[in-house]
Amino acid sequence: MYDTLIEGAIVMTPNGGQQVDVALNGGKIAALLAPSQRHEVDVRERIDARGQTLLPGAIDIHFHVRAPAYPERGTVASETAAAAAGGVTTLFEMPISKPCCATPEIFASRRDLFAKNAVVNFGLYGAPGTLNPADVKGMVDLGAIGFKIFTTAAPKGRDDEFVGLCLPDEGEQYEALKLIAETPLVTVIHAESNPLLQHFSQKLIATGRNDAKSHGESRPPVVEALAIAKLLTMNEDANARLHIAHVTSRHAVNAIARFQYTGMDVTGETCPQYLQHTEQALEDYGAYAKINPPLRTKDDQAALWKALANGTLMAVTTDHSPFTVAEKEKAKTDIWAAPPGHPGVETLVIGMLDAAAKGKVTLEQAVNLISTNGAKRFGIYPQKGVIAVGSDADLILVDTQASTTIDRNNLVSQSRDTEYFSHGKTFQGQVLRTLLAGQTVYADGQVTGQPGQGKFVRPNATT
Repeated sequence: MYDTLIEGAIVMTPNGGQQVDVALNGGKIAALLAPSQRHEVDVRERIDARGQTLLPGAIDIHFHVRAPAYPERGTVASETAAAAAGGVTTLFEMPISKPCCATPEIFASRRDLFAKNAVVNFGLYGAPGTLNPADVKGMVDLGAIGFKIFTTAAPKGRDDEFVGLCLPDEGEQYEALKLIAETPLVTVIHAESNPLLQHFSQKLIATGRNDAKSHGESRPPVVEALAIAKLLTMNEDANARLHIAHVTSRHAVNAIARFQYTGMDVTGETCPQYLQHTEQALEDYGAYAKINPPLRTKDDQAALWKALANGTLMAVTTDHSPFTVAEKEKAKTDIWAAPPGHPGVETLVIGMLDAAAKGKVTLEQAVNLISTNGAKRFGIYPQKGVIAVGSDADLILVDTQASTTIDRNNLVSQSRDTEYFSHGKTFQGQVLRTLLAGQTVYADGQVTGQPGQGKFVRPNATT
């Protein structure tokens, strides 16, 4: 007796698309059956998936809620429900919170908050920048999915959210690398050179510039690439396991590739906003398109797609970062005052389905980029990120032939009104159903999952 049998779908297995039925039991994938066997088994529920494609649930390895602070921007419940609607079954929450998630005590508090409210599975990053070995070890022992470091200074007025996270001083960066190298975890780096960033920003501010375009000019690609090159040079001595967040430019890709060529354990990611939009969006949408690092050129886009194809970059992730309309609008005439970030978790999967339909990647590559590779890199494979017997039944049913037109008014995220990137855009591909541990948490346009249904995910290395 199986709990559920998903019948008739094309199933994306490690061996490619296969016409098999998937039996689920106790929250796990129990069997992959030939279609001829479907009437020979006893099941409690049959899901007719003819004409659909079954994928492993997406794993968003770069996500922000900032809870419990700023509930007006979004809560654990609202933003994880949005993840379910988008086909994301596991997300990794960054340590920006009030206070910053930089000690075992704060980590445990956030873990408990998510456990009570998350609709999908979650992992939590810690911030190692207190440089206290007891803090780092304590978060490892509690099950941190990884660590996160900014190489820039904390935003003005938000210092408590970034204590232990922002390390603009190179000496502190070096000490952090040495400290985290003693752990089995991967550290994600927001890489922008703080001195160079200050240099370009001050030059623009001195001229009186505060238009939207000046944001991109204050953080040109060299700001990103220099921070990467310096940090990875330090890591030749420290030997930490590193992952470069939200890579945006050809210059940054080249910097990563040079160190990968030497055998350094470093990977990278990019985001849909950089793959789908250029710097023109800043002029079109103003503060709503302000993100860090900023949007780039079409040439940079081409370099990102090539880097995804050749493996220099191994993941596409959202950097989902909700703010309110009021926060964006108050900076309408002064881009320096606008907070950077936008929501994106509900369009990750359909964006990559659309890319596959247009031949930018294959469907197999898309699955690897939004699910499998992240699971492997952060130590939760094959528990997650694959359709195989014994793996968790975190799955999404999609229609690769249907289209989805985004209307931000119908999105689930509490910050839906700030979604300017995808509003009105049509993607080829549609998320029909999301299953978490074999239970449907989204179907027919409705989130059916409940707060507390998501489970805490820790890497295999610390189990």
